[in-house]
Amino acid sequence: MTVTPISDDSTLSLVSPTIPAKLPQQDAPVKLGILASGSGSNFEAIAQAIADGHLNAKIQVLIYNNPGIKAAARAERWNVPAFLLNHRDFKRRQDLDAQIVQTLREYDVEWVILAGWMRIITPGFIDAFPNRIINIHPSLLPSFKGIGAVEQALAAGVKITGCTVHLVVPEVDSGPILIQAAVPVLPDDTPETLHARIQVQEHKIMVEAIRYATALPNALAARQHQVEVSSEPHR
Repeated sequence: MTVTPISDDSTLSLVSPTIPAKLPQQDAPVKLGILASGSGSNFEAIAQAIADGHLNAKIQVLIYNNPGIKAAARAERWNVPAFLLNHRDFKRRQDLDAQIVQTLREYDVEWVILAGWMRIITPGFIDAFPNRIINIHPSLLPSFKGIGAVEQALAAGVKITGCTVHLVVPEVDSGPILIQAAVPVLPDDTPETLHARIQVQEHKIMVEAIRYATALPNALAARQHQVEVSSEPHR
């Protein structure tokens, strides 16, 4: 029996669906508001895609909740306004989200991108931008929802994991899926090595999901309605 060795090539992946290179053109760049809690690598990927002409959008504002994070420095380098809204300064989650929504509206944001935003957002926030909030999660949803998705995958012993970009609904990590990338789990993977390979794909599919979602908002709204209807209890 011939055994095929497992490649350690970090570029191995499967992305689905394939987003067409040409999509319906918008009259003006889509106005994005990005929320981040950490390094801001997805913010960087989005900003670079815009600069390269691959994404017809403009980042209006970055909102971050942890003082001193790298995402704020990245925003400064890209000349994007950045606002610290520290969740620790708010007694209720609803109060934080109300301030976030107010800030996004002040900057005329059309679409909200949760790019490593490590806070559960409230229904009031979602209602302020219906079908226009996009999240990225480091697993192949619906598997491994919530925090520690990479660690969950390793603990479960799966051989393939990945990342998912989806529309946001009140239930955590449960909205309509826009695009996914599958990433192999290697025998000697640690949470750090696996997460690093997943992030490579995150940066690719986040940009593609934004291109797709902002070009076809009516179709996405219809998909969201189907999800809501199918989740209603049968009478």
